[in-house]
Amino acid sequence: MNEPTTPGQPTGHQAAVEVHHPTPITPQHAAPLVPAQPGNVPEVASVVLPDGRVVTGYAIAPAKPEPFATKPAVSRTAVNIALGGIGFGALCGGLVLLTTFIAALAALIHQLIVLAAVIFGGWIAVQIFSATGHRAGATTVHIRKAVIKRNHFHQ
Repeated sequence: MNEPTTPGQPTGHQAAVEVHHPTPITPQHAAPLVPAQPGNVPEVASVVLPDGRVVTGYAIAPAKPEPFATKPAVSRTAVNIALGGIGFGALCGGLVLLTTFIAALAALIHQLIVLAAVIFGGWIAVQIFSATGHRAGATTVHIRKAVIKRNHFHQ
């Protein structure tokens, strides 16, 4: 506390307070604009601040976010798999019907062949065993009188 003091320096614990007054900025006049093509240069905007200063600059349009690509609730792959399953199910049903149709057609053809054999065999039996007489130009062979010798048919 017994320090020597220099002239102009406050003594004790008192500090000097300096006050700074801002100097006003004089507004500058904007330089004349050079004519340019209207499509290449955006418009220049000027804003007057409350203290009288003018701020000049380009107006910036707010950036628009890219629209979101809305995703469907169900993925396209799942839909394709489901449609493929439905198509395969329909195809299998059609194949079952096709095989059933083929089996029924084969059974019908078999029945027709058997029916033709029965009718044709009955017609042949009636021709052979009928006692209605002889036909003109027909040869009657009595099988009971025939004799088979050495794999040849003799009468």
